[in-house]
Amino acid sequence: MPHAASSEVAAAVADAHRREWGFVLAATVRVAGDIDAAEEAVQDAYASALATWGVNGIPRNPGAWLTVTARRRALDMRRRVATLQRALPKLLEPEEYGDDAPDADDIPDDRLRLIFTCCHPALALEAQVALTLRLLCGLSTADVARAFLVPEATMAARITRAKKKIAAAGIPYRVPPVSELHERVDGVLSVVYLVYTTGHTSPSGSDLMRRDLAERGLELARTLRVLLPADPDVAGLLALVLLTDARRDARVDKHDDQVLLEDQDRSKWDRRAIAEGVGLLREALVSRPPGRFALMAAIAAVHDESGSWSDTDWQEILVLYDLLMERWPSPVVQLNRAIALGFAVGYAEGLAELDALGAEPQLARYPYLAAARADFLARLGHPEEARVAFQEALILTGNEAERRALRARLGQLVE
Repeated sequence: MPHAASSEVAAAVADAHRREWGFVLAATVRVAGDIDAAEEAVQDAYASALATWGVNGIPRNPGAWLTVTARRRALDMRRRVATLQRALPKLLEPEEYGDDAPDADDIPDDRLRLIFTCCHPALALEAQVALTLRLLCGLSTADVARAFLVPEATMAARITRAKKKIAAAGIPYRVPPVSELHERVDGVLSVVYLVYTTGHTSPSGSDLMRRDLAERGLELARTLRVLLPADPDVAGLLALVLLTDARRDARVDKHDDQVLLEDQDRSKWDRRAIAEGVGLLREALVSRPPGRFALMAAIAAVHDESGSWSDTDWQEILVLYDLLMERWPSPVVQLNRAIALGFAVGYAEGLAELDALGAEPQLARYPYLAAARADFLARLGHPEEARVAFQEALILTGNEAERRALRARLGQLVE
């Protein structure tokens, strides 16, 4: 299809960035031997696509075209700077696994190798997650910063330091041997979970979801399940993703507007995914004490197995949040517990807990705190205070579908 229109090319390149970035970068790291060099080569490949596809036509397999182009660019860079070889991190040196080697068939592509490289214990856990979101998924630094509730400049510095540490420490580009897998898996699970949640509700943009990222997170969770079939935390993560993703078709209406859980058509929920998730959850709960992903999956299961919003067992959800606070205390878990308290005990009690969280620095710019306060204020019959809280949530929210839902709630307030 020669001489494609510029708008068509731009759309194809944007789509390839969303869908193929992680594949292309992970494959290019093997050739470049250095993450920064691989990123530069991949960026050049995408720029070349913008210039080339308009003349030669959009290729049938954009990901393959981009991978070949990026790898060639990486090889050219290495040839031009021969002295770089002495400074390369040991990403390309073969590792001796012996009898402890993972089966190659269990590692479907280079993305899993890239995750384990970024999730090396030499890096802080938050740096591991942030770096992988940036490199594997091609998220902007701003989007990664929103996922972590930190300023963009802070996140940019964190990512830069992490990449420099990988280079300085010679961290190898490989899946670790089986004997090391379990001590490394928590960071990888955190990465996969954030990949999924960032796709489940996009931090910015016009659409509520980024299906490509959500599907990537689900696929990676399944890959980890193949690699570590006996790990209860892996089972818990896959259960959580399945039980959450089962509601995807009910989360937006025909106009792509957000539908809150309370108002969703539950007949649209994927019952096969729910059944698979519940089965995995039972397996994950065998571990004592249960892991954080198993507890979050159990909360999702209570929602999924409720026939209606009014049938939801909020007392059970509150108990599960109490257990989660013991296992994995965080401001966001406290926020969700406060919401559960409001529905289990009373809106006033929930609002009091939310108000107490207003002094928590990590939640200062978190839109869901303001939105939850607005909801409880509206339910308690305080429209003016609810209006102020909804407006605050609107200011803090970057996703346009969520903004439309907030504006709709504002319009429904009765004086």
